[in-house]
Amino acid sequence: MSDAIPVVGFVSLGCPKALVDTERIVTELRARGYRVGRTYHDADLVIVNTCGFIDAAVEESLQAISEALAENGRVIVCGCLGGRTDVDGSNYVLKRLPKVLGVTGPDSTDEVLQMVEAHLPRPHEPWGELVPNCGVRLTPKHYAYLKISEGCNHHCAFCIIPNLRGQLVSRPIGSIVTEAENLKAAGVKELLVISQDTAAYGVDTRYSLQFANGRPVRTRMLDLCKELGRLGIWTRLHYVYPYPHVDDIIPLMAEGLVLPYLDVPFQHAHPRVLKAMKRPASAEKNLERIAAWRAVCPDITIRSTFIAGFPGETESEFEYLLDFLREARLDRVGCFAYSPVEGAQANDIPGALPDEVREERRRRFMEVQEEISREKLREKIGRVEQVIVDEMDDENGLAICRTKADAPDIDGKCYVETLQHFEPGDFVDVRITDSEEHDLVAEPTNEAEFRAANPQ
Repeated sequence: MSDAIPVVGFVSLGCPKALVDTERIVTELRARGYRVGRTYHDADLVIVNTCGFIDAAVEESLQAISEALAENGRVIVCGCLGGRTDVDGSNYVLKRLPKVLGVTGPDSTDEVLQMVEAHLPRPHEPWGELVPNCGVRLTPKHYAYLKISEGCNHHCAFCIIPNLRGQLVSRPIGSIVTEAENLKAAGVKELLVISQDTAAYGVDTRYSLQFANGRPVRTRMLDLCKELGRLGIWTRLHYVYPYPHVDDIIPLMAEGLVLPYLDVPFQHAHPRVLKAMKRPASAEKNLERIAAWRAVCPDITIRSTFIAGFPGETESEFEYLLDFLREARLDRVGCFAYSPVEGAQANDIPGALPDEVREERRRRFMEVQEEISREKLREKIGRVEQVIVDEMDDENGLAICRTKADAPDIDGKCYVETLQHFEPGDFVDVRITDSEEHDLVAEPTNEAEFRAANPQ
């Protein structure tokens, strides 16, 4: 531990939105002169940013807090699980782990800073240049998450996020654009736009007129996409509910202003199950919408997530979902076996399915999707694609990259066989030479010329 400058360690769990919260806390602490530790034993105090979305995440968070207590002893807890209460109204974490120094919920940077300063006095004021304009980030230098709002106005039966993070609160559009510009200036080549409900951006402000770099713009998704498109870097949209106005974004993808990639959490396809889930936009004719999107932007990649084995789901309703999957032929898909979450409305729905049935349906779902994925990736063999480099393995002559169709951590990779050296964040034109279940193999389009000019 440092004798002069206090050191704070971090454990960040959960989704990218939680990671952004951690980045904000790290940024503020660095601005106040604290150092960030790399191990439990380097740190004078440890902050654990928790997830509490499903039971497995709750268990992982409790284990992480317990480990931090055992290894360091001085722990502050924040995040979704930190904001959860027990049936008797007591704090869920404090009741189980009373030795923590303090607990607060998600999106609570100020409260966390107050706790840190109470238990680890603030050092002397640092020089301003210790913290870059883009803040302190935990992602690689070439991509960054850009959170545009907090909370959600929907109350889906399987979800407790609105209870943890509150109602929708949209960030001022000028603030978002400034952050995006700072990220670009710091070397970011790809922005991943996130929130609980990205397509609802601005609903809470009634799409108020604000300013970005002196330009009057509406606080709404379409205007934000246009502003981010001005930056000339990759912009990828996540967590986009299929509201009708999403159709207006697709031409921007066809024009190249934002990536032709849409992350739409459909969750199911059967009307009765969607109604039981209390999903927004459940009446939309999604197959027609998907066909219309592809007509406007043929290269669009549609990613989605689904839940198999929701309470009351019949075998015929599950087969209906599989038929939807076969017809929709989505590009990237994840599926979860339904997991009960304490406090969720779905717990009161009759017809809970046994664990083995839920898992068996998840497996069957993924078997269908894996075949679709294999077929769609095979269709790319021979094409020229632009990829972004994530890692370089010079020893094995391999650049680990992603196409425009692949978000970091959740989608596939493109393994580029090359004798050339590339840096993370480089854009490279490649020709697809082979495909696997989820990944692609390629080589740079200029590889033959490079080898001829650089004989071994």
